[in-house]
Amino acid sequence: MNAEIKNFIKVWITAIASLCYCYYIVAKIPRGTIRLLFLLPIFYLFTMLPCNLNSFHLGAPTAFFLGWLGNFKLLLFAFDQGPLSPPLPKLLHFISIACLPIKLKQDPSPNTKNNKNPSHKSTPKSHYPTKVTRSMLLAIKALLLAMIIRAYERRSNLHPYVILALYCCHTYLAVEIVLVLAAAPVQAIFGFEIEPQFNEPYFATSLQDFWGHRWNLMVTSILRPTIYIPIRSISANVIGSRWATLPAIISTFIVSGLAHEVIYFYFTRVHPTWEVTWFFILHGVCTAIEVVVKKAVTNRWWLHRAISGPLTIMFVAVTGGWLFFPQLIRNGVDIKVIEEYSILVDFVKVNIPLHLPLGKS
Repeated sequence: MNAEIKNFIKVWITAIASLCYCYYIVAKIPRGTIRLLFLLPIFYLFTMLPCNLNSFHLGAPTAFFLGWLGNFKLLLFAFDQGPLSPPLPKLLHFISIACLPIKLKQDPSPNTKNNKNPSHKSTPKSHYPTKVTRSMLLAIKALLLAMIIRAYERRSNLHPYVILALYCCHTYLAVEIVLVLAAAPVQAIFGFEIEPQFNEPYFATSLQDFWGHRWNLMVTSILRPTIYIPIRSISANVIGSRWATLPAIISTFIVSGLAHEVIYFYFTRVHPTWEVTWFFILHGVCTAIEVVVKKAVTNRWWLHRAISGPLTIMFVAVTGGWLFFPQLIRNGVDIKVIEEYSILVDFVKVNIPLHLPLGKS
């Protein structure tokens, strides 16, 4: 454990040094192809750094923050787009936003405030909790995660479908908690107002709502300018604006699937089986079909949210058990994750004093 923590520190020192290079040198280079060329070594470095970590709970966030978010943010930065452009006034702000799951809140423009497009109403305002409510929900979710981890002690007595259901809940709770905890120190130190990383995905009423407005919004905010918008613009010139969203949606899901394959490689260190890519292709196709159906039946017929909500969550869970988790389970990643919790508890007991000295009488 001590050796892994040392590797973790080295990885992040290297990442921070790389971002200093981006801030002081690359930012001075004209945007476009030349700046992109100067960023190529950083793309390679951010892709390879997670390979130095074997622990799931240290390697997984590092792979996501550097290999996915960091690389995509720097790709946008190469063309003076995204959250790093224009260059932020302070180095620590640049580093924080580049490699952490942070999206600064933007003041809505007058056009957005007055927009009457019903597509903007797919995420009801009431589903954005207040700061106090979010803190309470986070505490409840942490408690639920602890209960799930405790339930794994009896996994030999549980039905495989029950275990898969626990894995689904575990994935959601753990990812949200990790993203919130990663962003919290920076938010407290710099006073950033940031967008929520999740928006209660269990309230989703459709796949479009689930993936576009509720699940892991950091990924959504990065894939939209890097993949969705460019593909939609290209497609509009080929097939017209009415259907341009369909190839854009499917392309975005394909890229997400390939990014997950890379992250799965960090977890398993085996050749990809492409199951997780097919998971996202399936969801991309189904989301595109959903968009077509919505356009066809607008204001004429729709499912009540009491029906569409459970159907959406059921579809995500069933397809997740079919295509998302098998590669992890086959390679023992699930067992490794569970065992690491015990190792973490033992490490804390040994290295962190649990009793404060009360002073000498």
